[in-house]
Amino acid sequence: MAQSMLKFVGLTGQTPTKRDPAERRRDFLEIYQPFEPARAVEQSSRCSQCGIPFCQVHCPLQNNIPDWLMLAAQGRLEEAYETSSATNNMPEICGRICPHDRLCEGNCVIEEAGHGTVTIGAVEKYITDTAWERGWVRPPKPRRELDGSVGVIGGGPAGLAAAEELRRKGYQVHVYDRYDRLGGLLIYGIPNFKLEKEVVERRTKLLADGGVVYHTDFEVGRDATLAELRARHDAVLIATGVYTERDIAVPGAGLGNVVRALKYLIASNRKGLGDAVPEFDSGALDARGKHVVVIGGGDTAMDCVRTAVRQGAKSVKCLYRRDRANMPGSMREVVHAEEEGVEFVWLAAPEAFLGDRQVDGIRARRMRLGAADASGRQTPEPVGDHFTAEADLIIKALGFDPEDVPALLQCPELAVTDWGTVEIDWDTMMTRVDGVFAAGDIVRGASLVVWAIRDGREAATAIDGYIREKQSAAMGAQGKAA
Repeated sequence: MAQSMLKFVGLTGQTPTKRDPAERRRDFLEIYQPFEPARAVEQSSRCSQCGIPFCQVHCPLQNNIPDWLMLAAQGRLEEAYETSSATNNMPEICGRICPHDRLCEGNCVIEEAGHGTVTIGAVEKYITDTAWERGWVRPPKPRRELDGSVGVIGGGPAGLAAAEELRRKGYQVHVYDRYDRLGGLLIYGIPNFKLEKEVVERRTKLLADGGVVYHTDFEVGRDATLAELRARHDAVLIATGVYTERDIAVPGAGLGNVVRALKYLIASNRKGLGDAVPEFDSGALDARGKHVVVIGGGDTAMDCVRTAVRQGAKSVKCLYRRDRANMPGSMREVVHAEEEGVEFVWLAAPEAFLGDRQVDGIRARRMRLGAADASGRQTPEPVGDHFTAEADLIIKALGFDPEDVPALLQCPELAVTDWGTVEIDWDTMMTRVDGVFAAGDIVRGASLVVWAIRDGREAATAIDGYIREKQSAAMGAQGKAA
């Protein structure tokens, strides 16, 4: 190990080559070039193999990062992939879209020591993309088929991670999703320049090849109730995500060309997938030639501003009521957006949308950060100054809340928390309805893909235990009867 690792003193940290911003603005391709094999090995060798790997501690999946970095540095890529995929169902996706600067890389020991972080995410992507190219990624194949059947509501990262784990154990797994493609926000919410859709589609195909059955265009509550799914399966997992977008109540909110972020992003992604999108073709959801203002400071807002740039907007501004240091989104995304020409207007909150029938401007107020609230974040306060900005398209990216799941699934006995998320026992991942489990954003609120994968894996373990216990009890009852 001494010869292949701990090279952080002599080697500087480097990411793969980033495409020129002028080139990036013209297409929706991912912005980083693939890692050259020699460079990936070199960057892996910078890992200090520290005794307490804070990168692993701060990864929601507890990925064994030092081990697969060491294996990559030694050229043992297949073993590196096996180690990486042992704890992560979608390492090629997490390697692309995780906010590494807030998680593993942000807590790297050599970063804290001033040597610059190991580029963990880029190496993770390199390892798994190499595994796909060389045929090392195989469909889930159980050692034996089991009688148990599980229904999964939602084909996003939590649902798919659970489906894969349950299929590996031998269960018959059916995934029900309201959309025509699997992947949830991975396919329709996240733009191609962060996650090309072929990457998601090959993962969902892999699960189908392994025996997971997909039911697309299937809305639970419309095509079947939760009670009917419970009758079909030994257990049901709710992994619907959160899709209710938060709104803002200001004068002019009903004007034309004031749209919600998800509607805008779905239209753009569908167009990229070759679907017919009338609202895009009409220009309503196309930023081309428009002055665009995006309201919000999270990763969804970053997706919107960078999409608008690529659609050919005249100008793109992002209004956020806090400052740069308090942005909830990834700082790397902010940097990418700035490189591509987005203007950030910090400490600004909208007061009104201006126009007659269609929006043509926005009036905003300057803010400052006051005392901290209960969460510890400083509360924005108005300071009195106002300003206006031209706006032909305003996109609201203000976060997401859960839908009314009990009503949606026609199951009033399903309990929810004060925040509207599905209530579960975190020890068992089960709701108050016997045999019904929940995982992902619908449980914890809008969060990261990596947390959804973790929840899906834990739910699969809990469901396996539940079904085994139930089957054992049934066999015991039959034995007593005999």
